[in-house]
Amino acid sequence: MITITAIIRVRQGYEQTMAQALLEVAEHVRANEPDTQGFFISQDEKDPRVFTTYERFTDRAAMDTHNNSAVVARFFGIAKPILDGDVILITANEISTKA
Repeated sequence: MITITAIIRVRQGYEQTMAQALLEVAEHVRANEPDTQGFFISQDEKDPRVFTTYERFTDRAAMDTHNNSAVVARFFGIAKPILDGDVILITANEISTKA
């Protein structure tokens, strides 16, 4: 299993915009990406400008399909102007899970 963790910080006042953009990606994943095993979105309790996604893919092809999709391109079109700093991305091989 390949995973991506993304830590995203938006500028003040754009929390709802980011939440909606991420939820649109999640809906697309749910409906169209059977090899994406999980797409989790979290919003920090103390700083609601910080979002984290955790994505699980069966293999690199599934990850590439997701990353090259129109919905991800649309997401970054929305996200780039409202980001507060760089997105931190960690791509990893999952070594343990509790399902």
